[in-house]
Amino acid sequence: MALDLMAAFTEPPPPIDYVLPNMVAGTVGALVSPGGAGKSMLILQLAAQIAGGPDLLEVGELRGGTVVYLPAEDPPTAIHHRLHALGAHLTANERESVADGLLIEPLVGRCPNIMAADWFDGLRRASEGRRLMVLDTLRRFHVEEENASGPMAQVIGRMEAIATETGCSIVFLHHANKGAAVSGAGDQQQASRGSSVIVDNIRWQSYLAGMTQGEANEWGVADSQRGYFVRFGVCKANYGAPFQECWFRRHEGGVLKAAVLERHKPKLPSKLKSVTRGGNDDW
Repeated sequence: MALDLMAAFTEPPPPIDYVLPNMVAGTVGALVSPGGAGKSMLILQLAAQIAGGPDLLEVGELRGGTVVYLPAEDPPTAIHHRLHALGAHLTANERESVADGLLIEPLVGRCPNIMAADWFDGLRRASEGRRLMVLDTLRRFHVEEENASGPMAQVIGRMEAIATETGCSIVFLHHANKGAAVSGAGDQQQASRGSSVIVDNIRWQSYLAGMTQGEANEWGVADSQRGYFVRFGVCKANYGAPFQECWFRRHEGGVLKAAVLERHKPKLPSKLKSVTRGGNDDW
């Protein structure tokens, strides 16, 4: 349907509906991180928040709705452990709300393929009436060559078709490439593994990155605690103001909660301190 340009010129547009921080409803996005960073727990918590759970991550209010989460990498037992750990942080009412609003269907071993007609139709039906659909991970939902731009454009195009038809946002989890993981550049758009089309053709990309040694020094975090902290942010958002990245801390069972960190002030060298106290004009 063609746009009415005169109406667009003269009538105020409706407010933009964000399903996740700076992610417009009805679009396709990605959460990218190295393996083991905690992205599956993070997306589970965001899904639970949309379905009626609390904002443990302190990312801000998310408009409520129903969510379908399709993990194709982890067995049901692993997901049960995550849900049990998360449930310890929910009230009785919040548990009921999340149970009513969040559908989780593990697909491990079923080889879903969005390029196959039956799977495409099944995913489209699963997204109808939902606010968000999560595919965990991208590699598990297609059999195409990940580094080939043409096939990957078609994979993303299938997701866009579902999102456009149903109005359901789609977020797929994806691994960072080895270079980004080793160099600590997981917060860059180019950190995504595979063809650049994966990044270019989506409207939103977020990241979850572990704390580097330099960041631990900057924030005064001991080496023994560094592995508990991860950094979340949005490196691509075609609509909306920039999102202020934030730190999370892992708790029992892998549950992520907002972390409060203060920048570490390095101690002055003893010689400099003595000169400063003495008021030496050379300084």
